Amino acid sequence: MIIDNTISLKTEEVMADHWHDWKWQCKNRIYTSAQLARVLNMPLSALREISAVIGCYHLSITPYYLSLMDVADKNDPLRLQCFPDLREVNFSLGGVADPLGEDEAMPVPNLVHRYHNRCLAMVTNNCFTYCRHCNRKRMWGRKITINTMESLQKMIDYISSSSYIREVIVSGGDPLTLMDETLDWFLGRLRSVPHVEVLRIGSRAPVVLPMRITPELCAMLRRYRPLWFNTQFNHLKEITPEAARACEMLLEAGIPVSNQTVLLRGVNDSYETMRDLLHGLQRISVRPYYLFQCDPVKGTEHFHVDIRTGMEIMGEIWENMSGLCVPRYVLDLPEGKREILWAGRHKGTKGGDSCDVQCQ
Repeated sequence: MIIDNTISLKTEEVMADHWHDWKWQCKNRIYTSAQLARVLNMPLSALREISAVIGCYHLSITPYYLSLMDVADKNDPLRLQCFPDLREVNFSLGGVADPLGEDEAMPVPNLVHRYHNRCLAMVTNNCFTYCRHCNRKRMWGRKITINTMESLQKMIDYISSSSYIREVIVSGGDPLTLMDETLDWFLGRLRSVPHVEVLRIGSRAPVVLPMRITPELCAMLRRYRPLWFNTQFNHLKEITPEAARACEMLLEAGIPVSNQTVLLRGVNDSYETMRDLLHGLQRISVRPYYLFQCDPVKGTEHFHVDIRTGMEIMGEIWENMSGLCVPRYVLDLPEGKREILWAGRHKGTKGGDSCDVQCQ
C-alpha cells in the first residue's frame, strides 16, 4: 500500500522509525483523491466522481487503520466505514443535516446542551479518520478548526454559570486531535468548576489510531478522574493487539472504557458479526454501552438498518450472550435517547414479536 511516492506502509524502516509515532500517522493520512488512487492502484481519472464526494465531505484515513482492511474488497467492513461513496452525495435518498437539533441547542458556539444536567463540548471538527456514517457530517464542509482558547473559555463560562450541569462530555470531531497541553488546560478548567462532578471523553483514537494513547496522555487524564472514556468499535477486525493495549493503558490509569457501536448495513448488521464484536470487547475489558440506530443524517442512508432487523439481532444477543456483553439498543432523537426494548419469541412462549421504545 502506498501513501505517496516515497512512503510504503509497513516496510521495516517505517515500522522501526515511524509506525508507532501517532504524529507520523497523522502526517501521513490519506486525504486526497490522488493518494486514494495510489492505494487502490487505479488511475486518478477513475476516481473523478469520488473527488466530488471528497469535495463535499472530507477524507482522512490513518495508515494504521488502512493497514487493517482489504482495500481491494469493496465490501470490507472497515473500508465501508471510511472510503468515500457516491451515495453520500445522492441527497434524494433522504436524511437531514442535523437530525438531533444540535445547532439549535447551542447556548454558546460548539457547546451542545440537550440534557438538563449534562452538556457536550465540541472542541474541534477534526478527526484522525472520518467515519462516513458520522452524525455530524454537516461539520465536514467547514474548514478544519481547533477551537481557540477564547471559544473554549466561553464554554467554560457557560458551564460555570449553569449550576445544574454535573457532567461534561468532551467531543468533536475527535478531542484527541488536540495536543496534550490544550486538552490538559481545558479539562483542568472544567474540573475547577465546583458543580462539575464527572468528565467524559468521546474518541475513536483506540480504534483508528491507538498510538495516540500514550503513557503521557494517560497520566494527564488520570488527574481528572472521575473521567470516563467512550469509544466506537464497530467490527471485530478493529480489535487488534494495538487497540487492546491502548484500552488497557486507559484502564490501568483508572479510566473506565465504554463502547458505543453504530448499527451499520454491511458492517455489523448480523447477529454473528455483532456477537463476535461484543465477545471481543469483553476480552479486552471494554464495556458494551450502546448499540445506536444509525441517525438519519444526510449522506448516510446507505448505512441504515431497519429497526426490525436491529431488534432481531438484539433478541439473539439477549437470549444467547452474557449480560456483560449486552449493550442498550437506542434511538437518538432531538428530545433525547430512547431505548428500544425487545419482547420477542422465547422458547415455550406463544404469540408474535413486539417491541417497546422507552425514554432513557
